Amino acid sequence: MSNDARIVPTIRSMALVAHDQMKDPMIEWANAHKPELERLELFGTGTTGGRIAKEAGLQITCLKSGPLGGDAQIGALIAEERLDALVFLIDPLSALPHDVDVKSLLRLATLYNTALAINPASATLLVRAASIEPPKTV
Repeated sequence: MSNDARIVPTIRSMALVAHDQMKDPMIEWANAHKPELERLELFGTGTTGGRIAKEAGLQITCLKSGPLGGDAQIGALIAEERLDALVFLIDPLSALPHDVDVKSLLRLATLYNTALAINPASATLLVRAASIEPPKTV
């Protein structure tokens, strides 16, 4: 884990991940926050990232599909401290597919103090925080 506390992290990169039933809400959310998201380096798991690129017109690095290793790739970005924030829209009403991968990803985000949002409301707060300029040092 990084030695700095990152109490108020600067957000330059963000991963966007969504369970199947949450992909439409993710696209809707991405379209609503396109100006803020365009300023960030974006990563996404296969299907989610592809849909965001096509339907929201955002530039996003698409990794593998979640169950095929995409969640692990996002986790590696967190562990390498190359990812500042994670928006992971989880479907609360269905059994979690590839539950072990989900838990691992959430654990890594917690361990590395990576900003994390798991529903559209918290994702909105996170992306708004990303648009705040850090204080200038004199």
